[in-house]
Amino acid sequence: MHIESLEFFQKIARLKSISKVAHSSHISQSALSQQMQRIEESLGFQLFIRSNRGVELTERGNIVLKYSDNIIRTYKKMMEELANQGKADDTIKIEADRTIATYCLPCALYKMKENYPSHKYDLVSGSSEEIEQDVLNDICDIGFITSKPAENSLSSVEVVNEKVVLIARSNYNISEQIMVKDFLLFPHILLKGDCIIREELDNILNHSGYSLNDLNIIFELDSIEAVKTMVSRGYGIGFVPYTSVKRELHNKEVKIVKIKDMVLSYRIFLVNKPEIKLNTCTVEFIEGFKKLGVNICC
Repeated sequence: MHIESLEFFQKIARLKSISKVAHSSHISQSALSQQMQRIEESLGFQLFIRSNRGVELTERGNIVLKYSDNIIRTYKKMMEELANQGKADDTIKIEADRTIATYCLPCALYKMKENYPSHKYDLVSGSSEEIEQDVLNDICDIGFITSKPAENSLSSVEVVNEKVVLIARSNYNISEQIMVKDFLLFPHILLKGDCIIREELDNILNHSGYSLNDLNIIFELDSIEAVKTMVSRGYGIGFVPYTSVKRELHNKEVKIVKIKDMVLSYRIFLVNKPEIKLNTCTVEFIEGFKKLGVNICC
């Protein structure tokens, strides 16, 4: 199976159309169909259910899709290392959960650069689950995730306990401190999907005898910036990491609303393979980052 064919498989699975992928990739539909048939033959399983409406993945097709992204990125990492073999490279590849990659790490990396001027940093964001796998597979050197790694072979240390705050527009008609039962009545703008803030909020609500289903959710959005925008326009209230909203608080665009007996936060862990398998630059980074302590975030 060629990596290029696996990449086409990924695109088809997501668009649910061989013709659309063929058109956008400048390849004939028949040639692309033949590539998919060869993948199915090489694996020995049917991966697609074809119809006039497009294609759907079979259960085994979903298994292949689950692993395809990791296989493709591992292959690209291998090719990159082959190309760079023998070259001096002080670049540390870092992957971080989207929140810390956006709001915490940029300042932290600037501080690290002051201490280690020769270091180069390549930072990308992703989900915690993907990042843990990428550290295991050497796709990245260091990861920042929102829970302790499930894989026992990885080293981890808690580096940030990120406070989550409930915000509202500065002139929004809500008291600075409210009870949980009153909090449920206001229109909520919530992060959607597999999100640590959503998960922690649900856990805390469960302790009070409620759940996310009891919230008056008017929007579910896929980014913190989108939540902040909707809140700043007065459409409702929403939970965001404190570090993400410092500027808006300083400019009095939004205010923090406290909920009695409810404190929301989540932990960020630095994860890496055991130091005996790391190069000098990466070890220096890990030790230096630990020393930053509470000064990690801006």
